[in-house]
Amino acid sequence: MVYELLTFGLFALVTIASSLGVVLARDVWHSALLLGVALLSVAVHYVMLQAEFLAAMQVLVYVGGVLVLITFAVMLTRQAKTETEEVTDI
Repeated sequence: MVYELLTFGLFALVTIASSLGVVLARDVWHSALLLGVALLSVAVHYVMLQAEFLAAMQVLVYVGGVLVLITFAVMLTRQAKTETEEVTDI
């Protein structure tokens, strides 16, 4: 019982922290990675509730499908910096 409570508390903190990171991250790539962490930790919550089918669907559909689409969208829409932008960023 104590281990279940500690595990729930740990993954609750991971879920909240990564969800805040999705919103507060300046880089779109980091935001997408933190979204993957948040979705995986929600799958752990489903496993703790003994809903293994929902956990599997969470991983397959959301983490496997939606996050891959977001990753491709970020990679394909990213623009390369020109030399003048690189100099002004310093």
